[in-house]
Amino acid sequence: MDRLVNTVRPYAWGSTTAIPELLGTEPTGEPQAELWMGAHPGAPSRLDRGTGLMPLNEVIDADPYGELGKAAVERFGPRLPFLFKVLAAGAPLSVQVHPDLDQAKAGFADEEDRGVPTDAPHRNYKDANHKPEMICALTSFDGLCGFRHPAEASELLAGLGVNALKPYVDILRARPESEALREVLAAVLSADREAMAETVEQAAEAAARLATEGGKFADAYAAYASAAHHFPGDPGVIAAMLLNHVRLQPGEALYLGAGVPHAYLNGLGVEIMANSDNVLRCGLTPKHVDVPELLRIVRFESGDAGVLRPEESGDGEEVYDTPIDEFRLSRYALAPGGRPRSLDARTPQILLCTAGTVTLHGPDDTQLTLERGESAFVPADEPITLDGEGTVFRATVVA
Repeated sequence: MDRLVNTVRPYAWGSTTAIPELLGTEPTGEPQAELWMGAHPGAPSRLDRGTGLMPLNEVIDADPYGELGKAAVERFGPRLPFLFKVLAAGAPLSVQVHPDLDQAKAGFADEEDRGVPTDAPHRNYKDANHKPEMICALTSFDGLCGFRHPAEASELLAGLGVNALKPYVDILRARPESEALREVLAAVLSADREAMAETVEQAAEAAARLATEGGKFADAYAAYASAAHHFPGDPGVIAAMLLNHVRLQPGEALYLGAGVPHAYLNGLGVEIMANSDNVLRCGLTPKHVDVPELLRIVRFESGDAGVLRPEESGDGEEVYDTPIDEFRLSRYALAPGGRPRSLDARTPQILLCTAGTVTLHGPDDTQLTLERGESAFVPADEPITLDGEGTVFRATVVA
């Protein structure tokens, strides 16, 4: 087992205080958006095997079977199949959607065949993998996830009293669900930008006023008004109003599968995802929005946000159930004087302490103590027991 040295990514939407508070460091005044834990080549964690700090991806490349285990390598290849993060949103991230595996493979092959540079701003597919992901709140956390039912979306839009939104309200009330959602999203994202900017301004002013008056959509109106403040005139503000607004409490999570439009708005959480950079954006961004490709990938199905809560699976492990195998997220809440917890050793794992102090005990009386904000990589087939007083999130794979 090895303590990880991790990289903080300073994206503009990041909080200036949340990650420093978790790590016990002084804020720099600059945004600190994501703390990456894993072997992604963009910012791999580093560990010390006695010869100085080495990137985790290079450690795995040198001995994939030893680090990942036979089962994981045979199922996912010679690489860690997930990326684990602490995410600190101080401003909204873009409304976005991710392709499924077949769509990613086809889209990547097509752009490769057409010679689209990997770093081109209009490129949609950076790799041939899908990107299911999950966010678990460490603080109160606001987000958007999946489409509202058209009847509810029409009620929310109509409540703003903006004449330019009436055609969308009529479509949502008159058309079948999938057709209505597709038609309104396409119309919003394809509208004249100048006219839409005026509509967004009027809608934002109305949403801010209604948020103070209480009622069914007060929290959602407040969230949309905030998004409009950060992205004035952006059509994505209206697109966001088609989505469920959700406020997670600490320990609650959202799973974002292929084709589900979503956005993170504000708060601190741990995020885990398959190793992929494939993102199609719907708005709240200055980046490229490929409307035709987006409409092909989005699943136009309504439903609630699907808040997940952990389920006890034995020996104190609380598991967040998801339908994919590239990652498995769980947590341990360790009480003082409690018995040590034994962790299944078959697969590679990253352990993150988010509260208190915990100690990992390995073979030959080895041990490693983690304070709040610290993390460790445990290779496959290395038995570990865990004790102390605090909370530990465990990221691993199903193999």
